[in-house]
Amino acid sequence: MFSLRAKFVILLIVYFAGFATAIYMLAPTAQPAVGGEQTASVAGGFDQGQFVQSLNSGLHKAVAVTKAAAKDAGSYIRQKLDETNRNSK
Repeated sequence: MFSLRAKFVILLIVYFAGFATAIYMLAPTAQPAVGGEQTASVAGGFDQGQFVQSLNSGLHKAVAVTKAAAKDAGSYIRQKLDETNRNSK
């Protein structure tokens, strides 16, 4: 369905998104000033279940938009090719 080139690009995007997320989650937080209040760290306030649901929802929306755009692009290209074929006859 997809060419090897498209699969490779998608694989790279997913890989680097995961890598960037890992770096963000493992990055050290700023230390509070002496005598200052401590705030909750990013990792401490992270709700994995909510993140998974949000990510899943976002990916499904992205796939739906991509499918619609591919269908529209295919129709447009087919229309232009048909016009070109009719004009060349």
